[in-house]
Amino acid sequence: MTILVTGATGRVGRQVVNQLVNRGADVRALVRDPSKADFPASVNVVQGDMLDLESLRRAFVGVRTLFLLNAVAGDEFTQALIALNVARESGVERVVYLSVMHAERFVNVPHFAVKSGAERMIEQMGFSATILRPAYFMDNEHMAKDIIVNHGVYPMPIGSKGIAMVDTRDIAEVAAIELIRRDTAPRKLPIETINLVGPDTLTGPELASIWSQTLGRPVVYGGDDPTGFENNAANFLPKWMAYEMRLMAERYVSDGMVPQAGDVERLTRILGRPLRSYRDFAAALAG
Repeated sequence: MTILVTGATGRVGRQVVNQLVNRGADVRALVRDPSKADFPASVNVVQGDMLDLESLRRAFVGVRTLFLLNAVAGDEFTQALIALNVARESGVERVVYLSVMHAERFVNVPHFAVKSGAERMIEQMGFSATILRPAYFMDNEHMAKDIIVNHGVYPMPIGSKGIAMVDTRDIAEVAAIELIRRDTAPRKLPIETINLVGPDTLTGPELASIWSQTLGRPVVYGGDDPTGFENNAANFLPKWMAYEMRLMAERYVSDGMVPQAGDVERLTRILGRPLRSYRDFAAALAG
């Protein structure tokens, strides 16, 4: 049966599509702009979005399993709830949802609270679902590369509790494996939650040290105060989103994103290989 991927042209969604194609799945991609959908020829591309009900209903025809990814946006919660309602109306019972680690704890951060609400809806509506809860994306460091490389400062307020940053390639591969497992199961499977983490839990000073070693020159940690981070983010993001990123950073400092016992081992079993490390990611980004 067909697997529908939303957010299909984004950092994670695009890789999920390719992972599914490589595994022989029948894939449909919901995209706003088909010109960006440079997918393999076997992928069925449907133009639309999650607030366009007609296109959304068309996208769900013949679908058995949904990969639900909602980008951070002012109307993210509405998009998620409409997509889940239309999925149920269309007879879709199997879902893999990209949430976020500590969604139920960081409730003052809007996109965490949104994902916690969507998780509750998935549970209460009786979907057969895998909830994927990634930690901070390593790929976000692309936004900080200039400051790190050219100014010798690691600017993200990470704090001293530590964060197990995860590579989006690992996220996408786990998502594809779970989508196919759900899609090919002979019956509905129970809900499962998987934390998506990297192999190392790193503090702000430790991240700066990795960059110092990678670049061969000093990189200092910019500190725990999120003010500079928010001001810098406001140069290229809407101010409400920059503020939301500040709120997220404050929770990194106060709480961290530390894996639970067994998270790394579980992911290693699912993937059949070691998780990608931040040190290797930094080396590739610097190169």
